[in-house]
Amino acid sequence: MGQFDGEVALVTGAGRGFGAAIAARLAAEGAAVALLSRSRDQLETVAADIRAAGGQALAVAADVTDPVDVDRAVGAVEAGLGPVTQFVNNAGVAGPYGPIWQVDPEEWWAAQAVHIRAPMLFLHRLLPGMVARGQGRAIVVSAIASRMVAAHLNAYCTGKIAQNRIVAEAAAELADTPLKVFAIDPGFVFTELARGTMTSPDARRWLPGMVGRLEAAAKDPDNQRDLARCAQRCVDLFSGRYDTLSGKYMELPDDLDAMVQQAEDAA
Repeated sequence: MGQFDGEVALVTGAGRGFGAAIAARLAAEGAAVALLSRSRDQLETVAADIRAAGGQALAVAADVTDPVDVDRAVGAVEAGLGPVTQFVNNAGVAGPYGPIWQVDPEEWWAAQAVHIRAPMLFLHRLLPGMVARGQGRAIVVSAIASRMVAAHLNAYCTGKIAQNRIVAEAAAELADTPLKVFAIDPGFVFTELARGTMTSPDARRWLPGMVGRLEAAAKDPDNQRDLARCAQRCVDLFSGRYDTLSGKYMELPDDLDAMVQQAEDAA
């Protein structure tokens, strides 16, 4: 028996990296997990691993920026597993890189579709059912870039700070319901997204310091350790023990118990 028996979790960007780790951990805790991304082959591999470990998983290929595809995907999840009670918005993109006056505006706007439009579409689709049932929690995987000004990383920083505000607004609007929503920084892992950044000509031109740090991380044998820490953070937030922090953005070093105490002291 797991603590999430009877829960249905939907995780976007679940074909690899943080999304795959989060999905596997939620499944290990008893949740039936729906895996979403554009790459069905990657999703099926993750789903097979979850099933081999005794969990329940459903792979659904979808474009998280397309409202018709989001509606179709959520409908497939509901038909296959039941109403979604846990949602993790993890799909992400790192670029484009460079000065605002030099990046391709269409590429920049496409990045915002992943950062901003996708969580909006999923929350818009999932929250009515959650509100009606009085059950549901959501996590948006943001980034430390949400509180940074990083030259030549303007698309990413803008998208991430917008995600935190979406979470804060949703929490305020859900205040009279049992539903809770959180934003988190997942930590750092050398993922395929990081590899793509490291090898990007634009990133190498405009962000040499970051590329150097990624090259060093690629050689670090412990560069995957935050996968488990991030997955644990999601388990903790979905457990209900930290519902007082709904609307907040949290990073892995943050002491959630201390944050809850501070919030209660301030109430």
